[in-house]
Amino acid sequence: MSKAGLSKKDERFREFALHGNLWKVVFTVGFPLALYQTLSLVFRLLDTMMASHISAESVSAVAYLSQINNVLSAVGGGLAIGGSLEISKAYGAGDFEMVKKRVNSLLGLCGLLSLGVLSMIPFSGTILRFANTPKELIGIGSRYFSIELVAMVITYINNVYIAVERARGNTKRILNLNMMIIVVKLSLTALFIYVLHGDIQMIAIADVAAQSVMLVAAIVNLNKKGNAFGFSLKSISFKKPVIGPMLTLSGPVMVEKAAFSFGKVIVNSMSGQYGPLAVGALGISNNIGAVTTGPQNGFQESGAAIISQNLGANQVKRALDTFKRVLAINLIIGVIGLVTTLVFLKPFSYIFASASSGFDIEFQNMIIEMYKFECIGSCIPLGINAAVISLLLGFGYTKYTLIINFCRVFAFRIPVLYALQRFTNLGAKSCGVVMCISNISVTVLSSIIAFFVIVRICKEHNIKFWAKEEQTESEKLSPISSCEE
Repeated sequence: MSKAGLSKKDERFREFALHGNLWKVVFTVGFPLALYQTLSLVFRLLDTMMASHISAESVSAVAYLSQINNVLSAVGGGLAIGGSLEISKAYGAGDFEMVKKRVNSLLGLCGLLSLGVLSMIPFSGTILRFANTPKELIGIGSRYFSIELVAMVITYINNVYIAVERARGNTKRILNLNMMIIVVKLSLTALFIYVLHGDIQMIAIADVAAQSVMLVAAIVNLNKKGNAFGFSLKSISFKKPVIGPMLTLSGPVMVEKAAFSFGKVIVNSMSGQYGPLAVGALGISNNIGAVTTGPQNGFQESGAAIISQNLGANQVKRALDTFKRVLAINLIIGVIGLVTTLVFLKPFSYIFASASSGFDIEFQNMIIEMYKFECIGSCIPLGINAAVISLLLGFGYTKYTLIINFCRVFAFRIPVLYALQRFTNLGAKSCGVVMCISNISVTVLSSIIAFFVIVRICKEHNIKFWAKEEQTESEKLSPISSCEE
């Protein structure tokens, strides 16, 4: 096996992440990911708008089935998160042979998962019935779901590739590739829906085609011999020292993501008692809220990677300082997002309430009522929660992230929605109320956990959280520019 090394670009980024101005590091790595999350949201919103052109029921089908897809994709997504953090740690520690083994072993694990997902295609209808999908939505969406399973397999591989590029600091490349995906996806969807007058199955076919664009880029960019991040069959290893730490971190994340998505499926099913339109309205309300939470999640992902890299280099204080910066940035985004979405709520909702059959004012009012409650608990509180998650993921406390997100749905959301439906006359508005209550409650819980985790870290390493940060020699002498110039 040839010795794994780094390109000059990767070497520059490693030096930048470990010793550069921390505000600049967080913003340089986080901004493209935040923009990527925002563009992904725009992509989902436009996708929903095009589905609404078919019918309001189609919007509900896409919203409902997307949550079932999220349950299945949680396994691959969780594995990519845990793998990325361990790759970042080995990268920060300078163990490039381990970097190469973990990159390739992560790809191998996702290959095995992909075979399992493909085997589900013949049983699509059974899976939808098991998820308590309304009969009218099964008829519309069973084939859509089957095609989306193919897209999911491609996404598994793409998630690993994104995780690798994030560890390398190539967040601009992630942004550019996702821009390409969005352009391809929206162009094909518009062609299929507005020109060819297709149904939601064509939306899924457009998704497969768009995800394939990144798959090609992944194959090209990972096929570089001698590089620590290049693909090599010989480097795939399922031995405990290689995959053990990745699975230890990924396990709770996979369970947490799957449970969270499954909980949302249950919430959608409960919302269905107000009619199919309520499911679609809740999905649209969630997407409008993601205008704010999407960028916050981008800084969460970048923050966790930066924290993990600095821990690999035994720079614990700098890792904690990264959390403080992510928290500050997310609070600013939260305030801006809250004001912006409320100002433009009426025109947003008008777009989604307009279908080829005409404007549905009842659907618009349902969206507005839900979001006015949801935004109170999402924009600012979930920004705080995202910063805490970045801290916990970066330091490897994935069991705490499991507790937080499990409670978010199964303690603070489903029981509360049940109580609102049983003991109040709020109607569909209760879907927005429960989002507000659950999001605020989970932020209180995560903040309490963060406090005790920070106290523990400071005691173990004999550091002070609010102590004035020391400037490194490299920062004093020559500010290090980003590796992505």
